[in-house]
Amino acid sequence: QVQFVESGGGLVQPGGSLRLSCAGSGISFSPYLMGWYRQTPGKERELVARITSSGGTWYANSVRGRFTISGDNAKKTVYLQMNSLKSDDTAVYYCNTVPVYHNWGQGTQVTVSS
Repeated sequence: QVQFVESGGGLVQPGGSLRLSCAGSGISFSPYLMGWYRQTPGKERELVARITSSGGTWYANSVRGRFTISGDNAKKTVYLQMNSLKSDDTAVYYCNTVPVYHNWGQGTQVTVSS
């Protein structure tokens, strides 16, 4: 069974940084695009960054230039470095394949507030 475990969230002040990690089990990342998604109450989950097995990346306009996605296929782990955080980045962050093929993990809460 495929599982994703996200970690690294927390409370941070505007302008601060966090690094999220997503560890996968029961799956090899290399055949897939892997992505970071986020969701706030009352809104649909949105894709904010994705990475190919060869390292190609894409970012949503709202995070481009501030977030960096990276991955380690051997460790089955995907990372999201988030810099210059804004209050609008407050959300629960999840990882999954792109498109979504597997169940969601529990996510990790990111709260940006002074």
